Parts: sequence; structure tokens; C-alpha cells
Amino acid sequence: MPSPYGNYAYAILTSNALRTPDAVALTYCGERGFTYDGLNRAVNRRVHALREAGVGPGTRVAALLNETLHVAEMYLAQAKLGAVTAALNPYWPVETLRAVVERSGCAAFVYDSTVEDAVARIRPGLPGVTTWIKVGGPGADAVDLDALTAAASEEEPEPGAFGDDPLALYYTSGTTGLPKAVVHTHAGALATAQIWLDVPRGPGSVLGTGAIIWGIGFPALVGPALYAGMRLVLEQDWGPANFLRVVPRERVTHVSQIPSFYAALLGSDDHVGVDLSSLRVIMLGGEPLPGALLARMKERLPDAGVYCYYGQTEAPYTCFGRVDDGSTPLGSSGVARTSCAVRITDPAGRRVVGRAGEINLAGPHRMAGYDGLPERTAEVLRDGWYVGGDLGMLDEHGNLTVLGRREDAILKSGAWSQPAAVEEAAMALDGVAEAGAVGVPAHEEGREAAEQRILLAVTPRAGQSLDPEKIAAALAETLPPHQRPDHVVVAAELPHTQDASGGPGKLLRRAIRDAYQHVMPA
Repeated sequence: MPSPYGNYAYAILTSNALRTPDAVALTYCGERGFTYDGLNRAVNRRVHALREAGVGPGTRVAALLNETLHVAEMYLAQAKLGAVTAALNPYWPVETLRAVVERSGCAAFVYDSTVEDAVARIRPGLPGVTTWIKVGGPGADAVDLDALTAAASEEEPEPGAFGDDPLALYYTSGTTGLPKAVVHTHAGALATAQIWLDVPRGPGSVLGTGAIIWGIGFPALVGPALYAGMRLVLEQDWGPANFLRVVPRERVTHVSQIPSFYAALLGSDDHVGVDLSSLRVIMLGGEPLPGALLARMKERLPDAGVYCYYGQTEAPYTCFGRVDDGSTPLGSSGVARTSCAVRITDPAGRRVVGRAGEINLAGPHRMAGYDGLPERTAEVLRDGWYVGGDLGMLDEHGNLTVLGRREDAILKSGAWSQPAAVEEAAMALDGVAEAGAVGVPAHEEGREAAEQRILLAVTPRAGQSLDPEKIAAALAETLPPHQRPDHVVVAAELPHTQDASGGPGKLLRRAIRDAYQHVMPA
């Protein structure tokens, strides 16, 4: 028989229940708490209840859950059972939800009360789903999993999947077409869970996070915290306001966010006087970190180490490095972490150093492929490397600098630039809280349409005002001609993606273009 430690849930949860049964594993919204032994027993009951409901090893289970405690219990239970979790995003439109579940071949569907309306709308269009399961109370024509759980055994079940068996389908952002289902295995997710083993932590380390733990957020946040024996603080809201309440209440030490969060947090005065001294590690990814924002963070949080990381749904947390102490150059995402690898290749596929090229990622954490898309899988998996279309450079020490995607670059005066270069210069100016730069066509469509002009949108810090002409003049003194904004707009706020975190998601540069390009002078 395979070792149970090859099962994802057994390795990250049951092993700690055996090692430190009385240590606190999880607290939920300041109201409930579980030791490692208690959480393991709760998950075991869920496993036995799922089996009673007809779910078994290999069953594909669509999971549409918004309550973070339900996400943690159900994802872990399905992993231990050996079912394959299709980790759905509660913020998708109902049409996307229905199409994704159908394409993923799910036979069971588990949901909670926060999404009952969406389930009622998509259910008639999913005849292939034969088992509907509700957690958090009874549901119409659905298995009441809580009732089954109450009568279920706490005994340790025999794990139903191991190693290279599929663990879950995590979905890409789906900016064009349906989100692609990325297959991760038990072994691959365990490799991702080792991230905090490479980052300073201690016996009292506490990871705080909000509701954005469905999808790849689960193996990137929940799994690593439990694997490392940390205390996991789960909240429903992880926006700036609740962050300022929870960090001092729970003495949170570790967080993983995007830079836009701190632009919003420090752009107002709400944080003044709040005790954030417990923070020791801040992991940032998904966006560039401007030097001006890092300076504000260190002024407010001098005891916190600031790390930048790079990865994708297909290969999460591949590189990281500390940027606030000079050990990693600012603008870099650091070096490949233990067991992972990164390289840059030119158009011929040759490895290059000190030159721009395509980013290649490899390691045991890498996806197995795209579910049901063998041709697309073959395009991005090349000789063991994942090549997803991002551009970057490696220095002689292995530090990765992400340049972005070619489609985000701005072409002006015959030279390419990434928006981050313009945005960082703008955020270094007094009074600027956040900045977003985009390229807009310099000529009418069909006539030298590739050449662009630069539109810059900025927001003021609390209590301050900004003059667009003065900003343009200041940037003209610091930026080369091909990076100077052609028009500056002062906005009350910039558009961001919406998710369950309660804070700003990633900056939506395309929305800036759509909203303001009409005001640019001809």
C-alpha cells in the first residue's frame, strides 16, 4: 500500500495532528478555534459523510464555497478521500460557472448557503451532476452534509489518492474564453506547500488570510501554513479595514498579498495608531512593487521583512526574495526556491542570462497539464519546463526580473516599455497614492496603429490634491522621452479586479484605457 503521507491532506494535516495535537491549527473570524487534532477529526467526519453521500476516490466534485471554514474543511476532506476538487470561483458569472462545471466532467457539486441563488440558476443546465451536496444547513433537493457529518465517525479514514494522482482543478483567470482547468497532483501541491520552509518563521508564527482561498489560493496559503505547523487565521474579509482589526487581535505575523493592498492601506490615515508590530513577513506578488511604496511600507512596518515572489497558477510560488534589506534587488522576484528552477530562453529556446526572453519554470510544484486540452498543454510544457508567455531577465546570481507580457508593453517613439516603469516614477512624487499607465493608439486604426501614446492615471493620498500638469512636468524631468506620459488624469480611485478579499484586486489597466482615452487631446 502507498504511504499515507503521499496524500496531500494526510501530509499537511494528519501528520501535525500526530506531531503537535494540542497546537492551535486554525481560528475562524475570532469566533471558533481548532487544534490540529480537532481539525483533523472534523475533516475525518467530513470524509465519512462524503462517502455516505456517494462521493469516492476519483469523483470530480465541483466546489462552490465562499465561507472560508467550509473551504478549508471540504478541500481537505475531498483531498483525503481522493476525490478531485474542481475549485470554482464564486465571483464568476453564472454562465461561466455552468460551462466550467460541464467541461470539467463533475459528477458531484458541493456548495454553501452564500451561493444558493447561483446554484439554483445553473443546476437545470447540468444534467451530468448527479449528486448535489449542501454544507451549512439543509438545501432544496440536496444532501444535507452537516446532518451526515454529525453522525459520522472521527476515525482516520484510509486515504484514497496519493503522489501523482490528481488532487484538484484550479482555474486560470480566463481573460479570454473559458478559464482553463489546471491539473495539480497530490505530490505537486505538497511541493507548493513547502514555501514557508524557506521563509523565516518560529513557533508562534501566524498566517492571516481572507476569503480568497478558493482556487490556487488554497494550496498557496492554507496548505503551506498547515504544513509548516503555523496557526492559520481565516477571515471572510481581508480588506484594509478588517486587516487593521485582525492583525492586532490575532497577532498575525505572516501575510501574502498584492502591492495594491498596501497602496490602499497606506493611502489613508486609518492605519495611524493601530498596532501592526506583530507583522514579520509580507509576501507580495501579482504586480510590480514600486520603490516609493516599499519606502512607505518600511516607514510604517519597520520590523516586517518584505518579500517579492513570482509564480502562476500553473507553477505557484516558484521564485521569491527579500527586497527590503538589499539581499534581492528591488524590481526582482528573487531566485528559484528550494527544488524549483527558472530560466530565460531566447526565441530559439536557448538559455540566456542578462537578456530579455521567455520565463521558463520547472519543479515538482508544476502543473500536470490543462484538463482536456492536450494541444494547449503541449504548447506550454516543453521538455519539463512551463513556458506561459511572460517575459523576464535573469542576472548572474539567478535573480528573476519579470518584465510582463508583450501585450501589456507600451510602444512609443519606436521603443518598448513596461507600464511599471512609468507607474513607479509617478508614485515617487509627493501626494501620489497609486498610478496606472497604459498605451493608447497614437494614430487612427489602420494607420501606424502600433505606435502609442502614454495615458497616466493617478490617485491622491488622503488629504492631498494633485495637479496633472505639474505631474507631467515632474515626470518629464525624470523619465526618458519614450516613457513620458502624454496625458495625465487625476482620479478618485483606479479600477481593480473584484474578489472576496474586501481589498483591491489587481490593477485593471485595460479599464483605465477604456475610461479615459477619450479625454486625451487629438
